[in-house]
Amino acid sequence: MRIYVINPNASESVTARIRQELERIKRSDTELTVVNPAHGPVSIESQRDRELVKPYVIELVRQANEQGYHAVVLACFSDPGLDAAREISDIPIIGIEEATLHIATMLGHKFSPVTAFPIHVPTRDLHVRMHGFEHAYASTLVTGLSVLEMDANPAMTKRRILKLARRAIEEDGTEVVILGCAGLTGYAQDIERELGVVVLDPTAVAFKVAEALADLGLSHSKVARFATPPMKEIK
Repeated sequence: MRIYVINPNASESVTARIRQELERIKRSDTELTVVNPAHGPVSIESQRDRELVKPYVIELVRQANEQGYHAVVLACFSDPGLDAAREISDIPIIGIEEATLHIATMLGHKFSPVTAFPIHVPTRDLHVRMHGFEHAYASTLVTGLSVLEMDANPAMTKRRILKLARRAIEEDGTEVVILGCAGLTGYAQDIERELGVVVLDPTAVAFKVAEALADLGLSHSKVARFATPPMKEIK
């Protein structure tokens, strides 16, 4: 089995962290490739950033299809370009946000995603409603740290998340904490050990979903929503 993981930002450090964690959890018979675009924003922290990376995501998904991979993981918690990627793909494309929201509702009554700044809370609210999980949404935990800061300083980041999560458990009824940024990949075990509630690493969760779908030979329906677009001239 061959799984292709796309970090949509241009940070080699975040890509290396993702690769390290997925190498740890992958099946022995899974061939793992983790890539990032050569160009574009080094972190994705706004709608502008999400729009900028979409063409790179589409091109990398096209390459994964041509190179015979069995599934693709889109490793950004906002899932930029996910629907368009599914349109052009014959193999399953798993967005880490969408996959983890589904899994979180199976593992606890209420979940709380972690995010970087207060300006991201409306996006988290919107995406939770879009996927139909308002009933399970407790709160969003705002670290006040950028994606690159969370990647560069694991100890400080974990301390901050622990403080926020303990308050959410007590005040909001949070039972599942979602580490809502690919820059937090690899932090879940340490945080879960301290908290005593479920802590989900979205990149790891989505990767295991990708392995399962590839095993089952399942991909997206091409009947309507993810129908392959007709070929047309692009000027």
